[in-house]
This record gives sequence, structure tokens and C-alpha cells, in this order.
Amino acid sequence: MPNINILNMQGGNCGTMELSETVFGAEVNVAVLHSVVRAYLLNQRQGTQSTLTRSEVSGGGKKPWRQKGTGRARQGSTRSPQWTHGGIALGPKPRLYKISINKKVKKIAIRSALSAKVAAGELIVVDNIALDAYKTKKVCEFLKAVDAEGKALIVTPAADEKVYRSAGNIPGVKASPVNAINVYDILNCNKLVIAKDAVARLEEVYA
Repeated sequence: MPNINILNMQGGNCGTMELSETVFGAEVNVAVLHSVVRAYLLNQRQGTQSTLTRSEVSGGGKKPWRQKGTGRARQGSTRSPQWTHGGIALGPKPRLYKISINKKVKKIAIRSALSAKVAAGELIVVDNIALDAYKTKKVCEFLKAVDAEGKALIVTPAADEKVYRSAGNIPGVKASPVNAINVYDILNCNKLVIAKDAVARLEEVYA
């Protein structure tokens, strides 16, 4: 089983802990990670883009000129796609991009993502993540102390508004409760900073 050091918010060492082999030492399944991340990104799309076709553009009811004898090309409407102010040919219309992923595949993807972070040395376990006030500066100092500056994902065992709102002002930093993390956020960060109690919750759910 992989072992990892536990730090405090000042960067000091608080001991070590043994991680679950099933959750943090699993084989990384790249194909599953790809499918889950793709589904996540597609599910973020609203699919509300829309253009007007020739039948939806107002006007154009009268034939511009007679069919024959003018020397010009025949035209039936000034709202055909080739006209200025005409309709759009084959443009986007509202559609649903949603893709469903079953629970077993999601679990495999979470295990793979966490195991990849451990293998890359990008997992940081903190004894306790808590703030006594809404202070972005405190979060910056905390991330610097644990060597997690840049793109980082902070995971807490329960919802903590002070941590989330303080971290939300820092570019590239995201904070989330452990029950709301997803594969995309785990892979998209350079450092995964997670509270010790949140690790226990992950092992309880995904082991």
C-alpha cells in the first residue's frame, strides 16, 4: 500500500498515513479516463446555439424579379442563404449533448485519476483544512507552504464556505467538498490538496 506524508497548513510534517491500494494504487485506465472526461465536458454544454433558416427570417415573401428575360440569375426570395440578410444554410440548432456514464465506470475513473496523482507525486494530504475568516491571503500562504502554487484543487471533507470563497479569488485554484469532486477537476489540477478526513471518505466510498 502507498504511504504519504501528512502536512499541516503551515507546511510542517504531521506524520504519515497508509493509502488504500484499491483507491490510490490502482492501475490507471486511460481509455476510461478519456470517456469520462469527454462525457463531463459534453454535459457542460447547454446546446442552446441556434441560427435562423430561410423560413424563419422575416421578409422575402415577394419574388425579387421575374423568372425570365432580365439576364440575371433566377431568384425566388431575398431571404435565401446566398443573399445578405438571408437565412443560414445548415447552421446549428438546439440539441442535447448529454452522455450517460454508468456508476461502475465512474468509480474506475475516480480510482484511476487518484492513482495517477499519487504516482506522479501530485497528491498532498493535509491534516486539517480550515479558515477562521474569509481571507484569500490565508489560502495563498497555505498553498505556498505545502508547495501547491499554481493550478490546485483543494478538497475538504464537508462544505466549508470560508475555504471556497477565499480560494475562489485565486486564478487556477478550485475548492470542493469530497462528495462533489469529479475526474476532470482531479486531472486538470497540478496539485491535489486533500484533507485527511476526505481521504478516509474516498476510501470508504471507492474501496
